[in-house]
Amino acid sequence: MAGVRALLFIVSAMACLLSVSMAGTDHIVGGDFGWQIPPTTSYYQDWAKDRTFTVGDTITFPHTTSMHSVVEVTKGDYDACTQTEVLGMYYLGPTVLDLTEPGMHYYFCGVGMHCEAGQKLSIDVKPSA
Repeated sequence: MAGVRALLFIVSAMACLLSVSMAGTDHIVGGDFGWQIPPTTSYYQDWAKDRTFTVGDTITFPHTTSMHSVVEVTKGDYDACTQTEVLGMYYLGPTVLDLTEPGMHYYFCGVGMHCEAGQKLSIDVKPSA
């Protein structure tokens, strides 16, 4: 019986370690600054440039409901700050999105002129290893 318990303990410990190693990274957009109108129009791209985004990660946009939103759009809409081909709209803050597809992803705040003020982010999501 002691051998069975030891084996169960080892299997449980291995399962815990495996689940931790398979969990992705949670990227908090803007770090301590969060998701709001930035001090410069390149703020969020500067924040993202040294990060690696991978399928299985999550991206969290910390914002206040009704003051900001997250709109996922195509590159054309991202560049023009328009909403003609919206892929997703998220109003409740904080917005947490699972990165499930590799490739470029484009986000901006859909409130007022926030996008034009630089509250936008594009990321290149890499396939999982």
